[in-house]
Amino acid sequence: MVVNKGSVREMTIHSKVLNEEVELIIYLPATYSPLYKYNVLIAQDGRDYFTLGRITRVADELLHTNQIDNTIIVGVPYKNVADRRDKYHPDGTKHHLYKRFLGEELVPFLDREYPTYQMGLGRSLIGDSLGATVSLLTALDYPHTFGKVIMQSPYVNEEVLHKIEEFQATQLIELYHVIGTKETEVKTTRGEVEDFLTPNRKLQEIIVKKGYPYFYEEFDGTHTWTYWQPDLPRALAYMMKM
Repeated sequence: MVVNKGSVREMTIHSKVLNEEVELIIYLPATYSPLYKYNVLIAQDGRDYFTLGRITRVADELLHTNQIDNTIIVGVPYKNVADRRDKYHPDGTKHHLYKRFLGEELVPFLDREYPTYQMGLGRSLIGDSLGATVSLLTALDYPHTFGKVIMQSPYVNEEVLHKIEEFQATQLIELYHVIGTKETEVKTTRGEVEDFLTPNRKLQEIIVKKGYPYFYEEFDGTHTWTYWQPDLPRALAYMMKM
């Protein structure tokens, strides 16, 4: 099977909210044309999804076999480990600013530059670990802007559980959620060891109880790309279809 490859370009935009230049990696399908409309998938840990996740190859194949609709993928890389924590962690110094950047600056920029579906169901967020956490919390803050979230092994604390419990318009956000059964001793970037599995199961219970549109699965594995990468084809096929 010969699969046409989409194009990838890198650029930077200035964020007034963050007061910094933000790097973007943008994937356009091989058949991209301004005459068509496109879903948008915004990836935290952007460079990781493009390199370790091989998300462009996944998208090329799924588009070729019509398993996903027209989709533009936008990766937002982090600068370093400290920058990642500052923006992604619920207690991070730039966490609220980063969510504002995604909802109030990045989306309007993409809507100006590309022929996007300008509605919540046409925009998805994806992330692994803390990247999944900030994706979920951003969608809860901007439910009319982001209608879908793909969470691969999210970091979950009491604040995350409280936010998902308190959110009322559950029909607005569709969730895809995977966690590994061996994620009981995850070494964080701060050198601490945390149990990810137990709080993820609590998150799952609340999501089901609240009635969010939801896919959940536990995989037999640990907190690494070894398991997140093979999950991507299913995650995209499940979520990137209108």
